[in-house]
Amino acid sequence: MAFLTDFLSNMDWEALINLLIRLVAVMCCLVIHECCHGLVAYWLGDTTAKDQKRLSLNPFRHIDIFGTLMMLLVGFGWAKPVPVNMNQFKHPKSGMALTALAGPVSNFVLSYLSLVAGYFCFGIMISSGTLDSTFGTGLMNFFVLLSELSLGLGVFNLIPFPPLDGFKIIGVLIPNKIYYWILKYEFAGTIILFVLLFFGVLDTPLTVARNWLMNAIDSIANWPLYLFVH
Repeated sequence: MAFLTDFLSNMDWEALINLLIRLVAVMCCLVIHECCHGLVAYWLGDTTAKDQKRLSLNPFRHIDIFGTLMMLLVGFGWAKPVPVNMNQFKHPKSGMALTALAGPVSNFVLSYLSLVAGYFCFGIMISSGTLDSTFGTGLMNFFVLLSELSLGLGVFNLIPFPPLDGFKIIGVLIPNKIYYWILKYEFAGTIILFVLLFFGVLDTPLTVARNWLMNAIDSIANWPLYLFVH
């Protein structure tokens, strides 16, 4: 009992709370990304994700441990891929492209809405004179963090390299024989991505792309604040 008391008294609670907030934001990004893949696939005729109960907001159905850790540590990562049977699409390659596109698009939309929500919290604090509110500041920071992480996830998945969404999106432009051959050996692409991420090869281009898009989204997300405070 004395050890537990000593441990709790020396716990860095602020760091722990920040980690939990970041984890919640990561879960939101990943779950929405995968659910949107599954929903679009379902709308296009593929029931695989629905049959395997992946059209769910339960994070434990979607989380990949390593991909989640990458999101927590560097802001770029992935979830457990939603199963898709492209043979159930009327037009397999275009159906796969739309299904793949749904994930990054959902992240960009979530990023924008989160940033608007952050500005809205800021506007409320300005109008009510509570800029020193711990809860209000924490909520605003959560929305900003959610926006940044969601954008990072969307940017990462747009890389046109298997098994990421970007490759499947441009797949409609690749000859069928080459396209299906690459899909057959996606695992090799996964290994290559792990290596590139481990050695930080992708860090700079991904960060530059994310920051550029973040500035673009920020420029159109703060107009509700302007209307609110005027």
